[in-house]
Amino acid sequence: MMLRSCCRPLERCFGRRCGGGGGGGDGLLWHTDLKPHASGDYSIAVVQANSNLEDQSQVFTSPSATFVGVYDGHGGPEASRFVNNHLFPFLHKFSTEQGGLSADVIKKAFNATEEEFVRLVKRSLPVRPQIASVGSCCLVGAISNDVLYVANLGDSRAVLGRRGSESKKNPVVAERLSTDHNVGVEEVRKEVEALHPDDSHIVVYTRGVWRIKGIIQVSRSIGDVYLKKPEFNRDPIFQQFGNPVPLRRPVMTAEPSILIRDLDVQDLFLIFASDGLWEQLSDQAAVEIVFKNPRAGIAKRLVRAALQEAAKKREMRYDDIKKIEKGIRRHFHDDITVVVVYLDHLKSSSSYRFKHQIVSCTTAPVDIFSLSADETPDDLQQTFS
Repeated sequence: MMLRSCCRPLERCFGRRCGGGGGGGDGLLWHTDLKPHASGDYSIAVVQANSNLEDQSQVFTSPSATFVGVYDGHGGPEASRFVNNHLFPFLHKFSTEQGGLSADVIKKAFNATEEEFVRLVKRSLPVRPQIASVGSCCLVGAISNDVLYVANLGDSRAVLGRRGSESKKNPVVAERLSTDHNVGVEEVRKEVEALHPDDSHIVVYTRGVWRIKGIIQVSRSIGDVYLKKPEFNRDPIFQQFGNPVPLRRPVMTAEPSILIRDLDVQDLFLIFASDGLWEQLSDQAAVEIVFKNPRAGIAKRLVRAALQEAAKKREMRYDDIKKIEKGIRRHFHDDITVVVVYLDHLKSSSSYRFKHQIVSCTTAPVDIFSLSADETPDDLQQTFS
């Protein structure tokens, strides 16, 4: 079902030289206008706000499947870069072993990625103790045989643009496909509290938002090992680095939420994005922008719409925000990653697929314009080898 004959191209794709086709851009914005996949086109855009880009993203396409990954790091870029290098190969490995993609395959790939990152943290702790506090949200979409799989940890989000009914005013409606694992959401907050009935301070309102142990907003991630492994908090090396949090049990998990659904002709496109986009735009506003505008550069258009909203909140012009340097810019908006996937050739796509018998991988730059999309810093190559 999934790339069973494409092992070698996939391995090349996710090796050291994994290449991303770059679009043009200005300032801290990178994008690809439009590329083909098995059932349509896709577009990517990324804008950097942090000193080190903590968002990472990739799209893998083959004649039989399309995979999208958006990884929003926190505490540093190490976890999101690690996921970028390891999750898709694990998906390929387990799907090949089990004869196709499934919820079980996805869970195994997430779990294997988490376990490998924990091993990295254990090895690195003596020289880089801060890596125990680095984590990443993780959003993955996969389309195979007109079936969509969406899996996520954290608060990146997948939204479907679906054709509206003739009786409604909206020609397109938004359908959210993922769960925001953020304790700012009451349902998620209650879920966390129910798992820790003996801890009245498991979720604390501080600095204007709800946070687990007063530290972190998301309840699921790859990494954040010090909030999952109580032994790390007792480690003398880590205790020297920060303020360890006494844990009776893990307060976060790497168990993904998974949605599986058949796609049909009413399904027009998908938007996968880090929370930097959704902090500025509603689901419906985003799908209307995609629906009403030309395809080329559509992901970049969504990013710019988000930046315009961020500027408006500060009573600034978008042109003023564009002049702000990375690092300082994080005070105005987050890193933002957007991938738009059009769904054109469902159910009757065999003729289109024959024209696109290409395995390709597009990966956004590790850091906007400080590296090209197919380069990885030497220290990270050593860390992730």
